[in-house]
Amino acid sequence: MGYGYWGKVLRIDLSSGRIEVETPDPIIYRRYLGGSAFGLHYLLKELKPGIDPLSPENMIIFTSSVLAGTPLPGATRLSVLGKSPLTGGLGETEAGGWFAPELKRAGFDAIIIRGRSDRPVYLWIKDGKAEIRDASHLWGKLTGEVSDILKEELGDNRVRIAQIGPGGEKLVRYAGIVNELHHFNGRTGMGAVMGSKNLRAIAVRGTQEVPMYDPEKAREIVRWFVQEYYKPQPGDMHDLGTSRIVKPLSDTGILPTRNFREGSFEGAEQISGERMRDTILIRRGTCYACPIACKRVVKVDEGPFKVDPKYGGPEYETVASMGSLCGVSDLRAVAKANEICSKYAVDTISCGVSIAFAMECYENGILTKEDTGGLDLRFGNAEALVKMVEMICRREG
Repeated sequence: MGYGYWGKVLRIDLSSGRIEVETPDPIIYRRYLGGSAFGLHYLLKELKPGIDPLSPENMIIFTSSVLAGTPLPGATRLSVLGKSPLTGGLGETEAGGWFAPELKRAGFDAIIIRGRSDRPVYLWIKDGKAEIRDASHLWGKLTGEVSDILKEELGDNRVRIAQIGPGGEKLVRYAGIVNELHHFNGRTGMGAVMGSKNLRAIAVRGTQEVPMYDPEKAREIVRWFVQEYYKPQPGDMHDLGTSRIVKPLSDTGILPTRNFREGSFEGAEQISGERMRDTILIRRGTCYACPIACKRVVKVDEGPFKVDPKYGGPEYETVASMGSLCGVSDLRAVAKANEICSKYAVDTISCGVSIAFAMECYENGILTKEDTGGLDLRFGNAEALVKMVEMICRREG
């Protein structure tokens, strides 16, 4: 065993129920370290060409980085890989949060899953052991409900959960995977792959210290980093989050607007990081071992777009795809669209881009109210945006 990893990969075949622990050749760690490269090694080596991405033959791989679970900031990324049902090519998606460090502290560097269960299941992993459990009681529920049920069922509020939602169950092609309700592996449809395997969630709990060559030196680096780089000031990532770039992008003509027809949005100020901070932001969230706290947690109590803070808040990508790209300047509507996607675990970027394309088709007469179920799907219609998000997530219409 080296430092920064355990030298253990968990392999699970959902068709047979077989669980194995593999000890990879150390040269694989030397070549690929962890994360996407580590997972891609297994995909290229083992995945048969020409398979259906939603078939049992597809793999879904969860990998952590070599520094995940250590005190070093910026190393929390969870990489999820498989063949994409959205593109038919490589599917790779990243998320921050707490799941990858917890997986590492549970004694595993990666999870490789193949096959398909004959019933809904979830995985329970704790300190080097894993089991497949029935998830019939979770199927069809929203992500927040499943998180509450599993933490109560497992008797530990510190369990970290990566899960799909009803969007992945219904095989929405750009369904994602969410951990701790706020952190998304949103891209390339890995949630649909997970749903096709009848795998609703993976719950992980780890109490082991990740092996480091010099733990005290690592802590010294952390202290230096915080002292040198964590100096909060107005307008920075802590203050405004990723949406701090909305106004600068619009001012310079490169903010995606009205299905990319334009680069400046007259409503940029209304959906900016500053507006979010001053109106609907209630607190800032963070990822494991990160002092920056750039995540947004928002709440809306009144009006047609009430938002539950349980599901976090929109990042820049969501503000752009559901806001300026759709010509919508109502920040509360954008936050509501984000909340719906979080409840159903659907990628906000692909969802917003799809709606923006449909809006342009509608304005050009290619789509009509007969096609939209009566919705006036023009740019800037916040109510239509939210309704379309609901329909996509539920796979209606």
